[in-house]
Amino acid sequence: MFAGHPISALVPALNEARTISSVVAELRALQHDEQPLLDQIIVCDNGSRDDTAARAQAAGAVVVSEPQRGYGAACQRAAAALAPCSAVLYVDADGSVDVQDIPPLLSRWQDGADLVIGSRRLGTVLPGGMSVPQRLGNRLACALMSLVWRQPVTDLGPLRLIDRRALTDLHMCDRGYGWTAEMQCKALNAGLRIDEVPVTVAPRIGRSRISGNLRGIAAAGYGILGMVLRQAAIRYRRVLDPTVSIDTRTGEP
Repeated sequence: MFAGHPISALVPALNEARTISSVVAELRALQHDEQPLLDQIIVCDNGSRDDTAARAQAAGAVVVSEPQRGYGAACQRAAAALAPCSAVLYVDADGSVDVQDIPPLLSRWQDGADLVIGSRRLGTVLPGGMSVPQRLGNRLACALMSLVWRQPVTDLGPLRLIDRRALTDLHMCDRGYGWTAEMQCKALNAGLRIDEVPVTVAPRIGRSRISGNLRGIAAAGYGILGMVLRQAAIRYRRVLDPTVSIDTRTGEP
């Protein structure tokens, strides 16, 4: 509970048995006004071959399963299990984020932000916290978003907090790597208030399925940049004809 508002955390996880127990424990340990900060922690097991699900449940999380691989698919399945709440926090399961960075996100949301992104570029990246492909891809996507929407965007963010009503209104649909960019681009298209706060990231524990191989890098790049371009096309169609109603799921009138 944060200032009287129930807060839920969603943690997509694939083969994160080495870290998921500590991630859930650290989230459960967060306090606000001497009460647990988070009212619900949902871990979505995205088809793990290890005991990620069992360890998450033992640590005290609600565990749901999404066998179809994909970051967006896991996020959507976890969101379907949400209890009534005021805001939703997305946390990586790889042990790279510092949960002490979460309260500042909530404070910015309480001040009126609809979406708060934890920015590594505004904060601190410890040695090994981001690979070269991650840095380059992140900067390219953010530079393109900043150019199209004429607002500063510094990071896609390992931590993000979104108002529950805003999340519902965005009609998130990507089931792969484009999910994070979809949320930010749709929020920009909707004119929502987006804030960034600095966060610290450490090296992930275990090998990354994205930056650790060429196929993962290519798939992530295609998903993220493709999503930015599709949402940019929606923006420009609206600029050219403000009367047109665009289906944000398909990009068609």
